Amino acid sequence: MIAVPRPRTPLVAMVGGGQLARMTHQAAIALGQSLRVLANTTDEPAAQVSPDVVVGSHTDLEDLRRVAAGATALTFDHEHVPTELLEKLVAEGVNVLPPPEALVHAQDKLVMRRRLAALGAPVPRYLGIEDPDALGDLDGFAAEVGGPLVVKAARGGYDGRGVQMARDLAHARDIAADYLAGGVSVLVEERVSLRRELSALVARSPFGQGAVWPVVETVQENGICVQVIAPAPDLTADVAAEAQQLGLRLAAELGVVGVLAVELFETTSGALVVNELAMRPHNSGHWTMDGSRTSQFEQHLRAVLDYPLGDTDATVPVTVMANVLGAAQTPEMGIDERLHHLFARMPDARVHLYGKTERPGRKVGHINFLGTHADGPQDLAELRQRAGLAAHWLSHGQWTDGWDPHDHD
Repeated sequence: MIAVPRPRTPLVAMVGGGQLARMTHQAAIALGQSLRVLANTTDEPAAQVSPDVVVGSHTDLEDLRRVAAGATALTFDHEHVPTELLEKLVAEGVNVLPPPEALVHAQDKLVMRRRLAALGAPVPRYLGIEDPDALGDLDGFAAEVGGPLVVKAARGGYDGRGVQMARDLAHARDIAADYLAGGVSVLVEERVSLRRELSALVARSPFGQGAVWPVVETVQENGICVQVIAPAPDLTADVAAEAQQLGLRLAAELGVVGVLAVELFETTSGALVVNELAMRPHNSGHWTMDGSRTSQFEQHLRAVLDYPLGDTDATVPVTVMANVLGAAQTPEMGIDERLHHLFARMPDARVHLYGKTERPGRKVGHINFLGTHADGPQDLAELRQRAGLAAHWLSHGQWTDGWDPHDHD
C-alpha cells in the first residue's frame, strides 16, 4: 500500500462520497488542499479520485469520528447524517460546518417550514402532522386552502422522492398515513400556482462574509432537475435582488457556513415562495464550474476554511446546464464512445461525468454550454436546444434531431 503524505495545508473532511464530494475534491486540488471523504464503498464517485478515503457509514458515530480526525472542518455531500451524532461530534470539539443547528433545517422540512415562517420568510400555507391521531387536522386545512395539496415526508426525500401530489383529500390522507406508518413526520402544503422554479445560491463564511451568484431558473421533469439557466431569463432586477437578499438573510439567521441553495417558486402573480433549502453545493449551482469566476465547490471550501470568499460574477452572459440522466435502457455504445461523438459535434460542450454506473434516471453527469452573447430569446432557445440534444445523446446514444456524423464530414 502506498503511503499518502500528510497534508501541509488544512484538511477538509466531507461526509458522503457522491458527485458533490468528487467535484469538491477537484476544487481542493486547485487550492493545494486535501479532501478526505467518508464513502460507503470504494467505487463511489469521490472515492475513485481522492487518495484519502474512509469507508464507512454516515449513521455510525465511530466512522464519523474517523473521517473527522485531524480535520480543520467536517462538511457534507448530503444532509442525511443524524443530528444527534453531529451534536456529539461538536461536543468532542469537531468543527462541523454547517453546524447541526443550521443543518437540521435542510434535513427536516417541517422544522424548516416552522422556522422560516417564524422569520417571516415567504412560505406556502402548510400543516405539520407528527402523529396519526392528528390526521383529522387535514380536513380543516384542506377546507382552508380550498385547492390541491402536496404531501411531503419531512425527512429523507430528494429528487422528487418523498413528495407526492394528492389527487384529493382522501388521497392526501392515505399518503400521510403511509409516511407516518414509516416513522416519518409529514408536511402538507398548498400546491402553489407557479410560473417557474428558481434557485438563489449564496455562500457564507464563519466570519459572516456573504456572497451571491446570479439567480437561476431550474427546469424540472418528474421531480428531477433537467436544466438550469443562469441567469434566470426575464427576471426583473428587483425580484432577483429580493431572492439574493432572502438567501443571504436566511444564511445569517440560520447560522449557515458554506453554500446554501434556496429553492424558490415564482408564482403566477410574480411573488417568491421558498420551496426547500440545501446546505451544501447544489445541482442548481453546477453551472458555476464553467460560467462563474468562482465555482460553488471552491466557494464551499473557502467558506468552511474561513477564507475570503471568491468573486461570483458570471463570465458569460448566459450559461445553460443540462443533467445527464441514466436512460431506461443503457445504450450498447459505451460512454467513452458517446463522449467522442459529442465532442466531434459540439466541441464547446463542457462535460462533467461522475464515474457512476448508469441506471434509469440516475444523475451520471452534467454538461455546461456557455453563451458568449445574449441578444435575444432566439440565442437562449438555441443554447437550450443544444444542451438538451447533448444530454440526451450522452444518456441514450441517440441524436433526437436525427443528426448523422457521416453527413457532416
